Amino acid sequence: MLHSATPTRRQLFALGAGGAAAASLAACGGPSSGSSSGDSITYWSNWKEGESQQAVMKAAVAAFEEESGITVNVEWQGRQVTQKIVPALNTPQVPDIIDGAFAKLAPVLAATGQVLPLDDLFASEVEGEAITDIIPEKFRSESTMQDGSPWLLPTFLTSEAIWYDAGENPEISEAPPANWEEFIALLEDLKSQGRTPLAADGDIGGYNVLWFQSLYLRLTGVGGLNELVSDKSGALWDGDAALEAARCVEQIVQGGYLIPGYDASKWPAQQQAWATNDAALLLNGSWIPTETAPYATKDFEYASFPMPSPDPSGETIMRAEPTGFVIPLQAKNPEAAAEFAKFLLRMEFQEKIAAEAGQIPIREGIETIPELADISAAIDAADNTYLAADGVTYSGYMETVMQPLNDELFLGKIGAEEFISAMKEAQIAYWEAQL
Repeated sequence: MLHSATPTRRQLFALGAGGAAAASLAACGGPSSGSSSGDSITYWSNWKEGESQQAVMKAAVAAFEEESGITVNVEWQGRQVTQKIVPALNTPQVPDIIDGAFAKLAPVLAATGQVLPLDDLFASEVEGEAITDIIPEKFRSESTMQDGSPWLLPTFLTSEAIWYDAGENPEISEAPPANWEEFIALLEDLKSQGRTPLAADGDIGGYNVLWFQSLYLRLTGVGGLNELVSDKSGALWDGDAALEAARCVEQIVQGGYLIPGYDASKWPAQQQAWATNDAALLLNGSWIPTETAPYATKDFEYASFPMPSPDPSGETIMRAEPTGFVIPLQAKNPEAAAEFAKFLLRMEFQEKIAAEAGQIPIREGIETIPELADISAAIDAADNTYLAADGVTYSGYMETVMQPLNDELFLGKIGAEEFISAMKEAQIAYWEAQL
């Protein structure tokens, strides 16, 4: 759970600053409440013009405008929206609503107390159904709460898995590796056939670190990585789980399984090589079918399996990261913005998010595209789910501490023991610098 050091909008309302707007947001369950505080909102979008997701959002904007009479002034900012929002927060240019992934929005908005609590929005209905029934409880974890209040309205999920071409590798579809030992056996078998087992774009630290993070979480359970990173003494890095996860990464590197040149490549060269079957497997996100489809081999059959665990006796877990809407604390028309956010939970647009945007909708019971069938089934079957980086939102930690040292491990510059020692030292220094 995130805790804000600054007063929340609700607290400000309680002090009498903006009471009229608060009352209006509380009434957002009514179909016409959005227009009561203004006839336009400004929406900064995480999508860029031309993307399939943007086309779905554009259609939603048009339908919302026609039904509500509220004009939505959209700025298609793309993935840089979170970087652009920070300098705009205390200016007249602050938007009424933005969208993005939890991992992008949490550090810059929620952790700094710059978002509006959405209790009233979550207490309302969409097409006669309670939002708390539409959004499964397992995707409303404490990590998406700030001071006990929800701050993000999710519309779809992203996840990660190990991807392959089922047409080229039918034996994997028949018997995907159930644990780390079987996974290494698969890599050895591919290698013995003269094939390259794994592709990786080594210049993307956020991709490289997925190996250590995913393995560590499967050894410790959901919350384990967050606990490791939050340990100001660094003592948890001396535990068996950290070393075992690091040794698994080292095994991948030293086993000769990775595509030649991965350590000096530029994204997306290696995922392009994977999509043309120059390598069999790729660890990546649920966006990879949509992202690689323009250059993938004809008839490429996207399939995936979860990261095999070094400890198969533990619970099965899958990443399920919400992407959705937040309303900045300084939004001028929060009630109309809330109405717009709710619009994307309608069945019509949830089905479009699945079928046309190629995403995993937040509503259950909607069929995804075939390329996401395996990863969606794995999320449904998992005992538990976790956020990207296990919900770690400490400012600069991933970028300046974990990813740089993990890159050295993943690129073969240091071994597992040296990585553990360096991480412990760097983490202690990070926390000392926060005092």
